[in-house]
Amino acid sequence: MIVILKPNSTQEQKDKVISILKQYPVDLNISEGVECTLIGLVGDTSAVDIDRISTIDYIDKVMKVSEPFKKSNRKFHPDNTVIDVGGVKIGGEQVVVMAGPCSVESKEQMEETANGVKNAGARILRGGAFKPRSSPYSFQGLEEEGIELLEYAKDKTGMPIVTELLSANMVEKYADRVDIIQVGARNMQNFDLLRACGRTDKPILLKRGLSSTIEELLMSAEYIMAEGNPNVILCERGIRTFETYTRNTLDIGAVPALKRLSHLPVVIDPSHACGKAWMVPSLAKAAVAAGADGLIIEVHNCPECAKCDGQQSLTPADFQTLMAQLQIIAQVEGRTI
Repeated sequence: MIVILKPNSTQEQKDKVISILKQYPVDLNISEGVECTLIGLVGDTSAVDIDRISTIDYIDKVMKVSEPFKKSNRKFHPDNTVIDVGGVKIGGEQVVVMAGPCSVESKEQMEETANGVKNAGARILRGGAFKPRSSPYSFQGLEEEGIELLEYAKDKTGMPIVTELLSANMVEKYADRVDIIQVGARNMQNFDLLRACGRTDKPILLKRGLSSTIEELLMSAEYIMAEGNPNVILCERGIRTFETYTRNTLDIGAVPALKRLSHLPVVIDPSHACGKAWMVPSLAKAAVAAGADGLIIEVHNCPECAKCDGQQSLTPADFQTLMAQLQIIAQVEGRTI
C-alpha cells in the first residue's frame, strides 16, 4: 500500500500521517520526491483502515500495490535511485562502464588490463577472485590473493573495484575491501548471502539467475533491501533459452521492463549474455540504446591465454574502439559514457 501526500505538505503534516500509520503492524518506507512525499506500507496491510486515512486533508491518494516487491518498487519510490561508488554515480545521467578480466590471474595481467580499461574510459574495475564454475575441475580463482591483486590495481589506477563473493561468511570477511559486492547468477536466490549483503552498506551488483523471471530478480533485491541496504544494482546477464548458438540469450527487453517496475539502476553484462567476443560490441550498444544505466564488460590483456572465459573477452584495444562507439549511442539518448 502507498500513501501519497499532497504537494507542499508541511513537515508537521507528514509527521502526523506517519504517527497514524505507525499504529498499524507494518513497516514504513518514506520517499521524499521532488513534488510529493510517498509513504510505502510494507507487510500485512489488511488491518489498515483505508477510509480513515483517506479522509485526512493533506493525503492526496491511497493506493494498493499488487506486486510482492515493495522496497524496490517504483510506485513506492518514483525517482530513480542513484548509487555513489567512490564518486562514480550509477543510475544518473552517465552510463557507467565496468570492465576488467573475468578472473584475476597475475599482477602483470591486472595492471596492464586495469590501465587499458581506465585509459579507454571505464569507471570501475571488475575482476573475479572467487570463481564459481560449472565444472569442479575448472580454474576456481586465486581467492585471497585475487582480492590482494584487485586492491593493488585499485591503488595503481584509483578505480573502484567490483568482485563476486560467494557466501555470507565471505561478505563478513571481505566487504570492507571491495567497493561493490557482486552476487552472481548462480547465487541470485542464495537467501543467506542476500541477507548478509543487506546487512552491509556496500552497493550490491545483483545478477539475474539463468532461469529467473524479472519478478524473481526483484524479489531477490527485496531480500537485500529488507535488511536495510538500499544500494542494489540490477544486472541482466542473459538467460537460458532453447537457443544454443550463444552462451545465453540477452533479454534486452528486461531493461525497459525493470526501469518501469523499479527505481533501481539497471546494468547489462553483454559478455556472459553471448559468450562470444565479436558479439559483445553489438549487445553493448543495444543496451545503451535501451536505457541501461551501465555495462559490465570482460576485458583481458591476452584473451587467448585467459584461464577463464577468454572467448568472450575483448582486448584493451577492442574495448577502446567500443567505448568510442558507445559515446555516440549515449549522446543520441541524451547521456554520456
